[in-house]
Amino acid sequence: MAAKKKAAKKVTKKAVAKAAPKKAAKKIAGKAKGKATPAELIISKSRTKNAVVSCNVSGDFYGALDMFVRNAIVAAENRATENGRKTLRPQDL
Repeated sequence: MAAKKKAAKKVTKKAVAKAAPKKAAKKIAGKAKGKATPAELIISKSRTKNAVVSCNVSGDFYGALDMFVRNAIVAAENRATENGRKTLRPQDL
């Protein structure tokens, strides 16, 4: 009886070990498509909600805000590079 339980546990561990790379591959595929999951957002949803005083915030707003911030960072990087710097400064925004 004990041998069957051990065998079942080994199979379960093997199944989990095989499933882990699949989950990682799905996560990478999601990143490649440009979809931002909540864990990947630059701006925190809770901090954004705290900053908004008198309006409601739709679910689509966070994705748009994230893209806006990412584009601002890229533009700042380009400006700093054009000026021969590797450090981003406030004036790059």
